[in-house]
Amino acid sequence: MRQWLFPALAALLLLNGCTWIKSWGKNDDPDAPAELVEFEATLKVGKVWSTNVGSGLDQAGRQLRPAYSSGVVYTADYKGLLVAVNAENGNKLWESKTKLPFTGGPGIADNLLLMGTQDGEVYAFDATSGTQLWSATVTSEVLAAPAVGDGIVVVRCIDGRVFGLNADTGRRVWIYDHSVPLLSLRGNAPPLLRAGVVFIGYDGGQVVALRNDDGTLMWEQALITTEGRTELERLSDIDGQLVFVASDLLVSSYKNRLASLAADSGRLLWFKDISSASGVVVDRVNLAVSDSDGNVWLVDRRNGAEFWKNNQLLRRGLTRPAIHGSFVVVGDAEGYLHWINISDGLFAARVKVGGKGFAGPPLVVGNTLYVMTRKGELIAFRAGAALK
Repeated sequence: MRQWLFPALAALLLLNGCTWIKSWGKNDDPDAPAELVEFEATLKVGKVWSTNVGSGLDQAGRQLRPAYSSGVVYTADYKGLLVAVNAENGNKLWESKTKLPFTGGPGIADNLLLMGTQDGEVYAFDATSGTQLWSATVTSEVLAAPAVGDGIVVVRCIDGRVFGLNADTGRRVWIYDHSVPLLSLRGNAPPLLRAGVVFIGYDGGQVVALRNDDGTLMWEQALITTEGRTELERLSDIDGQLVFVASDLLVSSYKNRLASLAADSGRLLWFKDISSASGVVVDRVNLAVSDSDGNVWLVDRRNGAEFWKNNQLLRRGLTRPAIHGSFVVVGDAEGYLHWINISDGLFAARVKVGGKGFAGPPLVVGNTLYVMTRKGELIAFRAGAALK
């Protein structure tokens, strides 16, 4: 029996070799990232400069993303290194080795560089020198970059509390408390300040508007009903960037809801069933969003009408998109940047940056696009037909 069993098995494997190999291959894994499609590049992308800005991120889910102000890009790493870089040439202007456990930031405004830590501390630094100006204690970890407006630093904590701190001293001015679900995604939407109002997205799918001067609640709107048999099924976090355009507030939720709200009342203007925890980006009437499956959408921000959907980056762990001239740009978890034509949703260019992905979404200032890798490299790109 054994004398013919092995040859017979070998023959069977040879006859069915292609099927057997495929059944164990990467393409059969339903959770595997989609393979990159080939295309003819129609856009030239060039690296302007790159520089090392520390150790990047660890595996703790920190939200440390580059921030830009007045010709300077500011970065932070998980070991507490702050770096200021000339945005034009990549030269370092200063760096400060604080050794603080940063988890959220930088936030930058009015010459203040603001960072939050895992220990529930907020630190303010002089943006021109990196000198520490003050610190303040809040009630829990700070994952979202603090925001500044009208002399008030607004800080969102993971326990749902929002603090208003005096921008000169760090003294507490007000506090707003809001419940959060037992289970949520690792992350918080950064506060959005406009015209004396603070907009906050919550893990339970609500958006609130607060007066910036005293923290008084102006309105609250539930973006979606948190239904489901389990905590996992009820996940509906608003963890991504909120955008204010004209008199509208554009918001996305992890639980199938992209929506536009009236900023003065919270009234729902329109919604679309798109799931995204990374937030949206808007340029004129174009709203771009990458959903939780890896589709990239371009819709009309006035009514939610779909312009196009690119479904060729599924399961690739996409960043929030950026709009770079006439292109939507997204990064993926394998370290690729993808330029997609706004006009038709087709790929125009692709660049391999790093194998560990990105610390946050691309940052566009003028005609330059900046990205920071998870390994701590800050890179500037420009795109156009004239590039060599």
